[in-house]
Amino acid sequence: MEYIQADNALKPNGHYAQAVEHGGFIFVSGILPFNRRTGMFVKGTVEAQMGEILANLDSILEAGGSSPQKVLKTTVYISDINMWSRINDIYGEHFKGHTPARSIIAVNKLHFDAHLEMEAIAYK
Repeated sequence: MEYIQADNALKPNGHYAQAVEHGGFIFVSGILPFNRRTGMFVKGTVEAQMGEILANLDSILEAGGSSPQKVLKTTVYISDINMWSRINDIYGEHFKGHTPARSIIAVNKLHFDAHLEMEAIAYK
C-alpha cells in the first residue's frame, strides 16, 4: 500500500490520506472545495466549488500516476438535490467522453457548508 500526497492539492486536515494506491487502484478521499494553492475554502456557486474539487482530483490522480480518463467510480455528495443537473453538466464537461460509474447522494449538510464533496476510485 502506498500513500499519495500531491504537492499541488490541499493537504489533509485530519487523520486520512489524500489517496491510497493498492494493487494498481487509487482510492481518493472525499475532496471538499478548498483552493489548492491558498488553502482557502471556495465560497460561492456550485460551479466554482465543483471546479476546484475537480482540479484537486486531477492533481491527486497525477501524483498517483493516473488521470481523469482512468477514473472508474466517483461518489458525489450534494447538499441540495436541485443542484443535480448543474453538477452533472460540469462533471460531463470535465470527463468529456469518459463516463465513470457514479453515485450522487443528497445529504442534509456537508462540512464547512460546502455544496458538494467528491471521492473517486481510479486505476494507474
